Amino acid sequence: MASNLTLTGLLKHVAEKFPTSTALSVSGKFDVTHERLHHLIEQAASQLVAAGVKPGDVVALTFPNTIEFVIMFLAVVRVRATAAPLNSAYMPEEFEFYLSDSESKLLLIAKEGNEAAEAAASKLKIPQITATLPHSNSDVSLTPSCPLSDSDLVSEIVNDPSDVALFLHTSGTTSRPKGVPLTQHNLVSSVNNIKSVYNLNEADSTVIVLPLFHVHGLIAGLLSSIGAGGSVTLPASGRFSASSFWSDMIKYNATWYTAVPTIHQILLDRHFSNPESCYPRLRFIRSCSAALAPSVLARLEEAFGASVLEAYAMTEATHLMCSNPLPENGPHLPGSVGKPVSQEMGILDENGVVQGFNAKGEICIRGPNVTKGYKNNPEANKSAFQFGWFHTGDVGYLDSDGYLHLVGRIKELINRGGEKISPIEVDAVLVSHPEIAQAVAFGVPDDKYGEEINCAVIPRQGSNIAEADVLGFCKKNLTAFKVPKKVFMTNSLPKTATGKIQRRLVAEHFLAQISTAKVPKFGA
Repeated sequence: MASNLTLTGLLKHVAEKFPTSTALSVSGKFDVTHERLHHLIEQAASQLVAAGVKPGDVVALTFPNTIEFVIMFLAVVRVRATAAPLNSAYMPEEFEFYLSDSESKLLLIAKEGNEAAEAAASKLKIPQITATLPHSNSDVSLTPSCPLSDSDLVSEIVNDPSDVALFLHTSGTTSRPKGVPLTQHNLVSSVNNIKSVYNLNEADSTVIVLPLFHVHGLIAGLLSSIGAGGSVTLPASGRFSASSFWSDMIKYNATWYTAVPTIHQILLDRHFSNPESCYPRLRFIRSCSAALAPSVLARLEEAFGASVLEAYAMTEATHLMCSNPLPENGPHLPGSVGKPVSQEMGILDENGVVQGFNAKGEICIRGPNVTKGYKNNPEANKSAFQFGWFHTGDVGYLDSDGYLHLVGRIKELINRGGEKISPIEVDAVLVSHPEIAQAVAFGVPDDKYGEEINCAVIPRQGSNIAEADVLGFCKKNLTAFKVPKKVFMTNSLPKTATGKIQRRLVAEHFLAQISTAKVPKFGA
């Protein structure tokens, strides 16, 4: 049956099996059952068809973490179109790149609007539609709306496992960001993998912490919960807030949550300075998207009384690749990202030979959750799919118990609290300043984020540009999390013997000048 190979088929099955259970709550506002959510998605889908959305069209969405996003995302997928969620904090130039690179035909936005996104869409002549759910018993209203010629338009649309349902970008390391198309089959495979390793079921409930424009929050937090018949709570503000997190967790009977180390650290800091009177009994806490220091893992377990399971994931694998098991299924090893989940994993040397236990090499995977390839990027596909495996670009080894240990990155991505930053992108902005001759961005270890971004800048001759000017320029041209924390003004940069500027050398050279926390540099 093809329907069990699609995400939409799985969600329809869940709505039939658990019709009256809560699927989605907006904290303090309203609850929506699985059956009601299914109705809202079908109804929004028929409006999208009326608005001219065709199978294969890419529809961009930029929203906070709201119920409108969830409904519209699933409605886009339901009409066999491709959903391309975008960070609402992007600058106009970034929106322009992502909208044009994904070849978006339509932009869906929240009722508050988004000036940068709207400006970029207007420039590219992409139509825009606002989606609002006024209250829980109404349907989603789209503005401008299109008259529904026949509300049964959607029931005739049959979803296929090969439909490209989700389109995301990875941050490029040595090139521009790469587009990753993920199919219905990729999505349902990953949701089932996550459900199986954490034994998610209809009794589970979680509060969404991470943005839903990333695979971590979208797949692990939202879709796996709903796909298990469980429930998901969205914070009232549409984003994570440490001050309301635990009260939401208690109020909505949460049994687990997933987050990046930065958020775990924020919750710990708050616990030590301003503890809650009581914490919910959790089955487990999950950490993913960047390295979690074993000392932080131990503090989390002690503070919140639950096993902390570290996992390893990436966009190209539709999120999950490895995870530490639940306590009843085996030990969890601090410093390890656990065992491969429902996919093959090999540690390969540069000749494509699979290595034995404890031998380091590139971590490679294959399985139904893995993308078929980057969009319009034959060169990237050639290197990423060599020897019949997908190459992650990370170095690691498997121990004799089959647990994966990450060693470091082949790539140069800067991993700031789970946000992947392409240093090439930052370099490009820096050198676009008329008074900057050369610039190199690089990652430095950081206690809070795992890694922070710094840069070294050579001013043009005769220029009096100062660190504050560089930072001001970056703030105007980059999203906040990509702005370097520190700028080293210099008149020369360390080079290799062949005269190449290497990020690693630059980082070591300038790090030697300042003292900073040493945190291992790797992640997913």
